[in-house]
Amino acid sequence: MWSRILRAGAAVAALSLALTACGGGGGSSSSANLADKAKNDKKLTIGIKFDQPGLGLKQPNGTYAGFDVDVAKYIAKQLGVDESGITWKEAQSAQREDLIKKGEVDFIVATYSITDKRKNEVSFGGPYFIAHQDLLVRSDDTSITGPESLTGNKKLCSVKGSTPAQNVKDKYAKEVQLLERATYSQCITSLLNGEVDAVTTDDIILAGYALQQPDKLKVVGKGFSDENYGVGLKKDDTQGRTAINDAIQKMEQDGTWAASLKTNLGQAKYSLPTTPPAIAP
Repeated sequence: MWSRILRAGAAVAALSLALTACGGGGGSSSSANLADKAKNDKKLTIGIKFDQPGLGLKQPNGTYAGFDVDVAKYIAKQLGVDESGITWKEAQSAQREDLIKKGEVDFIVATYSITDKRKNEVSFGGPYFIAHQDLLVRSDDTSITGPESLTGNKKLCSVKGSTPAQNVKDKYAKEVQLLERATYSQCITSLLNGEVDAVTTDDIILAGYALQQPDKLKVVGKGFSDENYGVGLKKDDTQGRTAINDAIQKMEQDGTWAASLKTNLGQAKYSLPTTPPAIAP
């Protein structure tokens, strides 16, 4: 009889463990949507850029500042997570989709242009900003006035995992030499050292770098594309996307969006937009 009782007890214990493993224990599940995960855990891991002044910059004291950082904090707050519950993770351009798909971040706010190709791998909230591809050159360079002037074996730098440099080569200057770096800050170093003639990416990113060194760098100021910045999150997380869009709309409506842009980039030689873009359906 005792053996039957022991076997029955073991079976009950096994069933209890199985239920717990399936989520019956009340903890958050890795498959939970973003909104529920934030509500349950009160913690989020958010991907941002660490080297983009005015947008996403890791400061000497270890804190983070910029427009994208403010957007990320605002979204987190609306999801129920205070700033103290945020873990910041660097999201370099070439790594963004993998970071989301592998679950290493909950969402990404990192000058992340919404494209059809990327939407095959991740979902997007927003857009929360529209930038335009442009060129950054040395202040004393008068030969480069736009993408069409990148002739005579000019050297153009951009980062791995982004499309701006190839876009210039395909549409404007087929003979331009493309150089790729891991980060835009590395491109800026190459530009200042004379290793390249121009850096290309979105105008708002370039404006931040020019603001840091106005005597040495300038934005050409002839944008030639529309880049819709979105918040990247796990593919097909409809509830998470809705929650992000609701947060973005609230940030825009209560004046925080415009105030953040002015605080972070108001001193740059860049025309800040007065109205935010419409959220994508």
